[in-house]
Amino acid sequence: MRRRAAEYRRPVRRRYSLWIWVLLGMFLIAGLVLFVFHHNQHEDRVEQRKSRADLVNHEGLNFTKEILSPSSFSRQLSEQMTLAKAYVIIAKEHNNLHLAWELSKRIRSCQLLLSKAAMRGEPITAEEAEPVISSLSYLIFKAQDSHYDIATTIMTMKSHIQALEERANAATVQSTVFGQLVAEALPKSLHCLKLKLTTDWLSKLPLQALAKENVNSPRVVDNNLYHFCIFSDNVLATSVVVNSTISNADHSKQLVFHIVTNGVNFGAMQAWFLTNDFRGAAVEVQNAEEFSWLNVSYAPVVKQLLDKESRVFYFGGYYEDISVEPKLRNSKYLSLLNHLRFYIPEIYPQLEKIVFLDDDVVVQKDLTQLFSLNLHGNVNGAVETCLESFHRYYKYLNFSNPIISSKFDPQACGWAFGMNVFDLIAWRTANVTARYHFWQEQNADRMLWKLGTLPPALLAFYGLTEPLDRRWHVLGLGYDMNIDDRLIESAAVVHFNGNMKPWLRLGISRYKPLWKRYINESHPYYGDCVTS
Repeated sequence: MRRRAAEYRRPVRRRYSLWIWVLLGMFLIAGLVLFVFHHNQHEDRVEQRKSRADLVNHEGLNFTKEILSPSSFSRQLSEQMTLAKAYVIIAKEHNNLHLAWELSKRIRSCQLLLSKAAMRGEPITAEEAEPVISSLSYLIFKAQDSHYDIATTIMTMKSHIQALEERANAATVQSTVFGQLVAEALPKSLHCLKLKLTTDWLSKLPLQALAKENVNSPRVVDNNLYHFCIFSDNVLATSVVVNSTISNADHSKQLVFHIVTNGVNFGAMQAWFLTNDFRGAAVEVQNAEEFSWLNVSYAPVVKQLLDKESRVFYFGGYYEDISVEPKLRNSKYLSLLNHLRFYIPEIYPQLEKIVFLDDDVVVQKDLTQLFSLNLHGNVNGAVETCLESFHRYYKYLNFSNPIISSKFDPQACGWAFGMNVFDLIAWRTANVTARYHFWQEQNADRMLWKLGTLPPALLAFYGLTEPLDRRWHVLGLGYDMNIDDRLIESAAVVHFNGNMKPWLRLGISRYKPLWKRYINESHPYYGDCVTS
């Protein structure tokens, strides 16, 4: 029987076998995909377990506790490293640079080992620590064998600390000295103003004639008027005090200002106050050098001011005795103007009551109410400053001296110069000036107090001071940058006590407008000197 041709054969079997192969291939591919997927998922789970285990181990190690533990290698390494650092300094000082280099190398190895332990979160093992500890111990023993013992280490460290303290103290003193020098210096603008005014005084005879007419004015001795005294050699500062007092007074024509200056500034002061308008207030200018009664035989302070040792103390240099604060060497203490406040009854023998103002104050309220205050028989009305503990008597005076400790209370409250109302009748009755002379003579060797006018005033006016409301006199604008604005606004007088005077560049900018608003900027010399 003949076979049929190929095209006539039935292809059924071949079709079934093809589908079988296709299905087998698909199953194989699916199995491969499932295998890969499960394998990757298993690896992720293993990695997560490892990371969790690492996290648990890392969180489980508190490296701070580890390094503080007395039995840990970390603590031993840390202590050896600290000791090695000290020996590095000592070795360098003894010029043993090789030992210093070896110690520094081992210190770096120690730091690296501690850093690795902290990063991996596991304690340092004995195998890791022993090589470093042994090598570091050998070098420390070598340093000790070179006589770099603990006592030497301690002494070296103490000397380093002492040297640093001395450098810091020297820098502080130097800074204070420079600040003091700036505060004492007269700005060029004020020097220019003084020269121009002095030239006017010497060249314009009508000014001198007008000054002579004012000398015998009945207003300067009229006790029905309000009298203020200012002792200063600063023309612009004095004019601000006068202007601010007049601007805030209800009746400016009832005010009388008594200004005392030195011979150098007398002409400039006269020229300024004779050529400016002060709203009808009377202004008297006197020369302190014309007070013939204020001499060596009467005033102990004059003798002390002329004393050679005193002048050397003030002008001999700031660094000769570092135990004395630079601010106490201020040359203003050698100025007679600074001590005239103790001779007010002698300067104005016909007056009964007067208000003393420093030249670095600004008046913001009407001060005529001070004259109606009841001082209860006391001589001095002043604002107390003992809200701070350092303004007690024991901070100003030497209470180790029996003459001080037997007469005064160390906890007595101090008070401030700058704005004071004086009952001159009570002053003369209590003879306060004689008390001042007594204490000046007792302090000829400067053993009762160092310097300044406030310590002798605390002694002379002891038991004779009436405390005033704090708002009459607010201090600190020359050094304190954080005075409450409300306190400043409520103050009758603000005081720029301190080195940062408002006419200096180093003055506190926040407070300068309080002072500048009372400058007579319309005066031609102000524009020529100060503005330019």
